[in-house]
Amino acid sequence: MNTEARIQSENATPAAAPAEAPRTMVEAINLALARAMQDDDDVVLLGEDVGVNGGVFRATAGLRQRFGLQRVMDTPLAESMIAGLSVGMATQGLKPVAEIQFMGFVYAAMEHLISHAARMRNRSRGRLHCPMVLRAPYGGGIHAPEHHSESTEALFAHTPGLRVVIPSSPRRAYGLLLSAIADPDPVIFLEPKRIYRAVRHPLVDDGQALPLDVCFTLRQGEDLTLLSWGAMIPECQRAAARLADGGISVELIDVASISPLDMDTMIQSVRKTGRCLIVHEAARSCGVGAEIAAGIGEHCLLNLLAPVRRVCGFDVPMPYFQNENNYLPNTSDVVAAAMELMSYNGE
Repeated sequence: MNTEARIQSENATPAAAPAEAPRTMVEAINLALARAMQDDDDVVLLGEDVGVNGGVFRATAGLRQRFGLQRVMDTPLAESMIAGLSVGMATQGLKPVAEIQFMGFVYAAMEHLISHAARMRNRSRGRLHCPMVLRAPYGGGIHAPEHHSESTEALFAHTPGLRVVIPSSPRRAYGLLLSAIADPDPVIFLEPKRIYRAVRHPLVDDGQALPLDVCFTLRQGEDLTLLSWGAMIPECQRAAARLADGGISVELIDVASISPLDMDTMIQSVRKTGRCLIVHEAARSCGVGAEIAAGIGEHCLLNLLAPVRRVCGFDVPMPYFQNENNYLPNTSDVVAAAMELMSYNGE
């Protein structure tokens, strides 16, 4: 990084002492980005409107003022350029965090992500790494127009060399983003915009990262394993509470890193409960839930008391906002599927 940029970073306003406060996911992401930039001068941000406007959802608000225009860079409306520039930066010593405004705009960037970022370590036989993060708001639930509500995480999960991480709460967004930025390989960091500001959780800006490649068990249970990620986690939490009122003990697991999958944690849970319900808002066919179901079938067949069940979106484009709620799984859908699993008698 050049001298001017380093001086700007060194003269930046110091962060306040860590204090616990209720934070939204957007605020948690902003705090994680600021912490990473404060701790490492090689971390730079780029994307459409991330600087002056602070991003379309304001996840980068205030960072250009704090760290300077050479570390928080507005780009043209050119997703292919954003991804390609990030790959180049990453291979030459920087740690770019690129933002794609909506996941539905990421397709132009996939050539660089799949053909270059994901292959860099293998192609160079370990000589080069690609420590870049690509952030993108994803999923439905905010009444957005076409191409603004995609849940196509399976496209990236199918690509060797890419980590795919999806937080479901402010705390996990903060900790997982710090780990993603520190990782020496490329990470696709998908942010469920439906819950950007829906909840506030206590969060300390202490720089503590959370591990990648692992599930988080949110609730212990004995009767049924409920697996999900992203914006479906709050729906599953409500479903688990309703089922508990009916005497059904649910073990709720936030998958969090969908590539690579922490199958060990999920298998251990299903071996205990004997039943597995997978929930995601992406299309059903060839979704990540299908891969999880296959793994459960391979390793837990003799433990299963009922077939593995999925509650998913449909194999159609995300509809416009008038029909959006008919597409997205909800708490009642999860409860109904769980009750069917509990009453399964082999027919």
